[in-house]
Amino acid sequence: MLNSNPVNVNAASTQGMLFGDVLASIDHETGYRGPIACKAAGITYRQLDYWARTGLVEPSIRGAVGSGSQRLYSFRDILVLKVVKRLLDTGVSLQQIRSAIEVLADRGIDDMASITLMSDGASVYQCTSADEVIDLVQGGQGVFGIAVGRVWREIEGTLAQLPTQGSDDVQIVEDELAKRRTKRNAG
Repeated sequence: MLNSNPVNVNAASTQGMLFGDVLASIDHETGYRGPIACKAAGITYRQLDYWARTGLVEPSIRGAVGSGSQRLYSFRDILVLKVVKRLLDTGVSLQQIRSAIEVLADRGIDDMASITLMSDGASVYQCTSADEVIDLVQGGQGVFGIAVGRVWREIEGTLAQLPTQGSDDVQIVEDELAKRRTKRNAG
């Protein structure tokens, strides 16, 4: 269960990031293939595939549509992938991570950057101000925190050096098994 004090969404969106940093705008038509998303998020392709198949983090630009097709992940998707990875690394349960992802899914990309996720290892809390972080730590509930805006900056730096793909660029890579099936069915 993701715990939080009631948050005024309008106040959170005008607040910006916790420490006053400004983030660059995101091109919502640009996508990243699976291997690029893995590299930027610091996960294996097996994790990426499993999380997509189980619905934990699905690509928002293009999902897999058959043998040899490639998923296309948005910047926001990669941000969520990296947050999931960090939560898993700190021992947060998959059930808690799913709850945190559901809350993040309801927020716009700019709102996500203003959140710090805190956890005591059992529960995940969302904080949208420095005061909330302090209150949580003083109450003994916060053991570690993930400033989503900081994760944003890390991904931005990594992706700046990697290739992108537009959402209209459809390229199906046929694997060896698919080639054999096509050849067998044609002849």
